[in-house]
Amino acid sequence: MTTSEMKCIFETKSLDYDYPGNIAALKQINLTICAGEVVALLGANGSGKSTLLKLMDGLIFPSGGQLMAFGKPLSEKILRDGEFVREFRRSVGLVFQDPDVQLFSPTVWDEVTFGPLQLGIPRDEVASRGSETLELLDIAHLRERPPYRLSGGEKKKVALASVLSLQPRVLLLDEPTTGLDPRSQGKLIDFLLQWADNDKCMIFSTQDLDIVEEVATRVVVMNSEHSVVADGEPGKFLSDPDFLLKTNLTHEHSHRHKQLVHRHPHVHEHAHEHGP
Repeated sequence: MTTSEMKCIFETKSLDYDYPGNIAALKQINLTICAGEVVALLGANGSGKSTLLKLMDGLIFPSGGQLMAFGKPLSEKILRDGEFVREFRRSVGLVFQDPDVQLFSPTVWDEVTFGPLQLGIPRDEVASRGSETLELLDIAHLRERPPYRLSGGEKKKVALASVLSLQPRVLLLDEPTTGLDPRSQGKLIDFLLQWADNDKCMIFSTQDLDIVEEVATRVVVMNSEHSVVADGEPGKFLSDPDFLLKTNLTHEHSHRHKQLVHRHPHVHEHAHEHGP
């Protein structure tokens, strides 16, 4: 196996996924994603971004085509292989858009340490990982709090911490900035920039073009037909207003300037500053 093949993490070939009732969610997706990449999945609501992340996490399985993970077909059969599933769950972590779907333990500490304990990691190492992760995300003060009593932004951080304590090679994030205030968004971007390296891979869905510009090395754009319509470096697409409008990543709306009403493209962005 060559070095490039060893670093290939996900590969999809004519990947389809249908929800019950033959409702298409993904059509003919062909992608190869490797270690060292930070991939932003862009597209309007309903384009299939979240579904693709769930497939990559082994929560659901293709209706057609093939999804490879670490060189092996990701299927229900292989996830019944104890050795493979332990290594896969150590390596790949998904943070849902809605943290309430993910959080279930009585305290933040229980939440952050649950995954490593289930994988049989020694308790002293689990404790060390838990403490380091809480400090990393600046939520150590929430250690004994029940997750259901936290704010939306705090829940989001706890959900991320519960995945990071596994020390995954692959981080899957579904709309990571949703529900975060501007300061928390900035801190999250700083963290993601530090986390990514040549041995790790990050794939995140978003409609926030600011985080794409700051973090992503590659964008994959999906359309309302649930297919990939563009794949490449962010600058190639983010600087093209016609493309952004066509793919529903921006919108036109009426805007008043004194007595004049006109239409122009509009992007929802969070404020941020660049230092010297």
